[in-house]
Amino acid sequence: MPNDRPTDSRVSGDAPVVVWFRDDLRLGDNPALTAALRTERPVLALFVFEEGGDGPRPIGSATRWWLHHSLAELGADIEKRGGRLVLRRGPARDVVPAVIGEAGAAEIHWNRRYEGGAIATDKALREALLAEGIAVHSHNGNLIAEPWTVQKGDGGWFKVFTPFWRALRQTVGTPRDPYPAPRKIKGFEGALASDDLDAWGLLPTKPDWAGGLRETWEPGEAGARRRLAGFLDDGIARYKAERDQPAAGASSMLSPHLRFGEISPVSIWHAATARSGHDAATEKFLSEIGWREFSYNLLFHFPDLATRNFQSRFDEFPWTKGGEDDIAAWQRGRTGVPIVDAGMRQLWQTGVMHNRIRMVAASYLVKHLLADWRIGEAWFWDTLVDADIANNPASWQWVAGSGADAAPYFRVFNPVLQGRKFDADGAYVRRFVPELAGLPDRFIHAPWEAPADVLKAAGVQLGRDYPHPIVPLDEGRDRALRAFEALRDAA
Repeated sequence: MPNDRPTDSRVSGDAPVVVWFRDDLRLGDNPALTAALRTERPVLALFVFEEGGDGPRPIGSATRWWLHHSLAELGADIEKRGGRLVLRRGPARDVVPAVIGEAGAAEIHWNRRYEGGAIATDKALREALLAEGIAVHSHNGNLIAEPWTVQKGDGGWFKVFTPFWRALRQTVGTPRDPYPAPRKIKGFEGALASDDLDAWGLLPTKPDWAGGLRETWEPGEAGARRRLAGFLDDGIARYKAERDQPAAGASSMLSPHLRFGEISPVSIWHAATARSGHDAATEKFLSEIGWREFSYNLLFHFPDLATRNFQSRFDEFPWTKGGEDDIAAWQRGRTGVPIVDAGMRQLWQTGVMHNRIRMVAASYLVKHLLADWRIGEAWFWDTLVDADIANNPASWQWVAGSGADAAPYFRVFNPVLQGRKFDADGAYVRRFVPELAGLPDRFIHAPWEAPADVLKAAGVQLGRDYPHPIVPLDEGRDRALRAFEALRDAA
């Protein structure tokens, strides 16, 4: 996707350059901003809260909370350097040309997006602006390698992660060096109206459910860099060995910062390898960055990833709605399966869930309850602060078996065994399901197996203090396997 400049460009020394921020809310390693600053002309920083039209997928409640705080931080960072962040709301196809016209700008820079609705918006804008004599420049600011640059030998695109990751590493080698954050920004000084961020209503009012988010997170570029530094100091050496243990604290917790582009994957790559080289733990961590790249590869080539089965044979799979009561129990963390409930409560309290537990909780929904994976994807989209347009649907389809690289698609996680393996001492369950805290380790993941006297000593009465399982695990597993067998026989 080349940059475009019209032959009759109106670029002059006085005309401002617009930098349209989207999912790249940072000053460091921002190619669009860096290119705009190199023109040495005034920079007009713009963010559009896109609503209406055929633009990107509307964001959920948790990401709205994050966006508010991230924009506040970005605006303050720009102001400290001499610029100003202009906020507007509405369809980008209307808002961006209007701002350009009001400011008398003749050039715009943005970092590319890879989701169908966003691509359509950007393409239409490019064509309209070029027709008006506006220079348009797009950049890669969000991926290590863009989807069309990593191809198979026959020119096709990868549908399996391992060969994709190998090809990306061969294609890119060492990623380019990150661009430094500017010390000063020559800001546009003309009068230009900007929305009041508070008036956008991104934050919850009553009830205020964001207390746990405030305690857990520091949105913004500075928070992202502090989170990365803490992970490199304390977590990355343990990452490969402990990453599947939800109570170990070995996760990077960078996912929401990546989702909003408060830090770039290129910056993370260089910081991690500069600190630890390419040891086994670092390589495992980089492969998780690679899974994000793979998810965007899938989304670019399969734009309906969040709504349509990647493998069309799953169109015949007998998903049910799961039952409204069962879905509600899963959402509230009241399924009666402790490791699942701990994960769902962690999600509600903090806006994230440990990656291993995401797989367990998702498998329980789509396999033990036979609920359509799209129900879970939509819930995560609304409640995750790291709800990513590519990662979220790609991961849900992987767990459901309908996605790319989903073999063996008939895998059904046993949540009790998963809990005993990865939360052996029950620390994670005890944190998020405190009503079970008094149970011995051997029963913490299956309280229905505990003798009556053990339950009594722990102050637990099943059905009162903690629910019985809403579906027997063996029954749910057998029902799922029968459904998979029917799908296989029909193929």
